[in-house]
This record gives sequence, structure tokens and C-alpha cells, in this order.
Amino acid sequence: MIDINILWVDDEIELLKPHILFLEKRGYKVTSCLSGNEAIEEVENQSFDIVFLDENMPGISGLETLSEIKKIRNNLPVVMVTKSEEESIMEEAIGAKISDYLIKPVNPHQLLLSLKKNLDHSRLVSEKTTSNYQQEFRNIAMDMAMVNSYEGWTDIYKRLAYWELQLEETASTGMTEILKSQKAEANTQFSKFIEKNYQSWFENPREAPIMSHRLFKERVVPQLKKGQPTLLVVIDNLRYDQWKAFEPVLNPFYKKEAEEMYYSILPTATQYARNAIFSGLMPSEMERLHPDLWLNDTDEGGKNMHEEEFLEAQLKRLGLDLTTQYHKISNLKSGQKLVDGIQSQKNNDLTVVVYNFVDMLSHSRTEMEVIKELAANDKSYRSLTLSWFKNSPLFELIQRAQDLGFKLIITTDHGTINVQNPSKVIGDRNTSLNLRYKTGKTLTYEEKDVLAAKNPKDFYLPSINMSSSFIFAKEDLFFAYPNNYNYYVNYFRNTYQHGGISLEEMLIPFVVLNPR
Repeated sequence: MIDINILWVDDEIELLKPHILFLEKRGYKVTSCLSGNEAIEEVENQSFDIVFLDENMPGISGLETLSEIKKIRNNLPVVMVTKSEEESIMEEAIGAKISDYLIKPVNPHQLLLSLKKNLDHSRLVSEKTTSNYQQEFRNIAMDMAMVNSYEGWTDIYKRLAYWELQLEETASTGMTEILKSQKAEANTQFSKFIEKNYQSWFENPREAPIMSHRLFKERVVPQLKKGQPTLLVVIDNLRYDQWKAFEPVLNPFYKKEAEEMYYSILPTATQYARNAIFSGLMPSEMERLHPDLWLNDTDEGGKNMHEEEFLEAQLKRLGLDLTTQYHKISNLKSGQKLVDGIQSQKNNDLTVVVYNFVDMLSHSRTEMEVIKELAANDKSYRSLTLSWFKNSPLFELIQRAQDLGFKLIITTDHGTINVQNPSKVIGDRNTSLNLRYKTGKTLTYEEKDVLAAKNPKDFYLPSINMSSSFIFAKEDLFFAYPNNYNYYVNYFRNTYQHGGISLEEMLIPFVVLNPR
């Protein structure tokens, strides 16, 4: 039995008796009245699920009645029913937040469709989404069993991210858990793929995906044109699903020209991956060619202090005569200062902005209980990122850039993963501190849990000393020392980390947009 109460307001309500009977036969309860004043009184005294409201009535008009109803119950869905097709009336009704707009004469099935659209929408969408994912689950599982290329893994990850975003709009916790398990299985298989193929990508670059050190030359440079300023925004630690969450916010200002995924180098950590973007070099090459700029894990000082110099060196090496400016934003004040001065950037060929908020968010989530509560899982982590973006100087900067005709490129250096399972590791006191990768000498670890670069040069990574090596955590593992093990595990479990091997960390967005 349907438990839906409808208020129908029309000064010719007697003519609508067949329509009311049609709805009542289907279990809907319909209360009718003849004027706007009666409708307002009914809404004050009774609880309704939806209102059908005639626009043209004697006394107070439908639009005036709508305004009064919204004052009483702002979230009550109101469907405007009218003979008029005047654009001004439609616009005023839409501006007053009507839920639907029907033109007389209305047939009963139009009413039924409107009811389902407004009252059953969530349930119907949830059922359809769940049904579609059940079918796609089998397709993804079969494709995952056969995939053996970096393009194939890009496709699978994009499909998983799509369904994750779709299912979070439904009430189907069961399907969400199934997807979570499928993502975990995907990361298991992806880690095996990386273990088998990563090193060969440096031996055969033509068979390799675009990676951090090739991104600027092969993807950014082709977008640069004299006479059109380009804004390159590198949002540190941004995952593909987070990009998809705030992409709709940009649609009124920019239209997407291209979207692709590229692969972060290992370690998927800022000092390696972001320096590789700006230098156009792998870490061992940076150490060799720019010993004055490169710092290893064990060296004192900030590891990303020379991105601007790396960029200048790469532009010179590529023979590009471009007017560029570089900005690193790590707080609200510096972000607002750049917004206020964006006009002065218009004459640049390229303006580079590194924005550090998402990285700070992931670290804050580890260290602050309130952020743990706000970002308890991937869904809330995305939501928090979206909320930040909509209220950030970065969004304001992008809107100003659109006004000034900037082409916009949005990308990142690596993603991040929610870690759940500890893996024991032992190293000396000079071993690096990151939870998803370690570099040091005489490392002891669980071999099944890691990809080991026993000779860092094979991975184009620097050797801190003759016996140093790198290990990278697979799937959702994080490294924990045996000393004080339980405290360490409880503190870091269910936090967002990066540096290792997962779809979320390695497969990251590169998006080109043009101003509308």
C-alpha cells in the first residue's frame, strides 16, 4: 500500500475528479482545495508529500501560493500545473524551486510519472544502479582476469571509480561492499602487473605509458601556444575519483577538451613524482645532473624546494622560449594573494600553480581526530575534498582565469590509498619514514607484501649507499616496525597514505579544459 499524501490545488477541481480517482485507485491519498489561501491553510495543518498547484487561480496566484508554501515547508515538492506556456512564468516558477512543470490538459500518466520522478526517484535510481552494477561486476571480473596492458588497467580503474561514485548515491550498502571487495582484488592483480612490467617500461619507452618524467614534454608542451595563456594547476595528492567529484563544479566555466590518465613513477611520493614532472627526469638523473637541487630521503631540508629551478632547466633543455611563472600555494593567504594578482599573469605563456591542500588534508586526517571523523572513508574523503574546492581560492582563481581566457590544465603528482593492513619491516635508524615505501640498507621485510628494487638504478632511483634498496608496499598495506607494533598499527590503520603500488596512487588524471 502506497502511503503518499497529495495536496491538489485548482479552482476547477471538479473537472479533475477522473484524475484524482486514477491516483486513488493506485493507493495515493489526495486532498483537494480550490484556492491558494485554502492550500496555505492545509499545508500549515497537515503533512503532505507533494503538491499539485494550479498557476492561474482567482485570489492569490499559483506563484504567490508557491512562495507562501515554501516559507512554511521549504523542502515540500511542488508541481506547477498551468495552461500557460509563457517563458517568464516558467522561469519564475523554476526560480522559486518547483519540482516539475506540467502543461494542461494533463493526462493521468503524466501525473504518475511526475510522482515517481519526485517521490520514488531515489529508490528507482538505486534499484537501477544496483542492477546495472551487478551486471557490470561480472564484466569487470572477466576483464580483470585477462588484462595485461597499462591501457587495460586504466580502463578497469575508471570503471571501478565510475561505479563507486554511482553507488554512493544509493542506499545499497551491500553493493558498496561488493565493489570494495572488487577494488581490493583489482589492486592485488594490479600490483602483480606492476611487479612484472614496471622495470621494462624504462627499457622500452615506446611500450610504456606516459609517466611523471614524460608528462610535461609529451602532454603539457603540445597544449602551449603563443598568444593564449595557459594555467597549469598541479593539485598535490589528488585521486581520480576526487577529480570526478568536483569536475561538475567547473562545467559552467570550462569545457573539457581532453581527459586521460597517466602513471606516477615509484615511489608515488611528492619528492620523487612531482620533481620528476618539473624536471622531466627520473630521480637518479636528477641526482646526477642537478646535485645542487636534488635531496635524498636521508638529507636534511625540504625535498620539493627547487621545482621552479627544475622547470626552468627542463624548458631550456627542450629549447622552449616561454614566459613562465611558478607559484606554490600552501595556505589560504597565499592562495588569495594569487587570486588578487591573476590579471598580471595574463601575459605569461604558462602560469604554474602547485596547490598543496589535498596532501595537507590526508596528513591532517592521520593526526587530527576531527578530520578522521569528517573523512572516515573514501566517500566522505571525496565529499570533504569537494567542499574544500567549492570554497577555496583555487576555485576562485579558476573562475578568474576563465574570464581572462586562460586554457586550464589540471593534474597531480600521485594519488593516495586508505591503508588497512600492516606489514612488518625492520631497518636501521637511517631508513626512510614513509609508510608505503622504504629506502635504506639491510631492510628485512615480508617478500610477498612488496615490490623490491634491490638495485635502485634499475628503477632509475638514487642509491644512498652501496647496499641501499627500495621496497614498495602493495595493495592497502602499510609498513610497521615490530617495536611498539600494536600502538603503531592502531594509529595508522584507516589513514590515507602514498608512496606504494595501487590503482589509486599510480593512475592519476591529466585534464585539459578550455574557457566557455
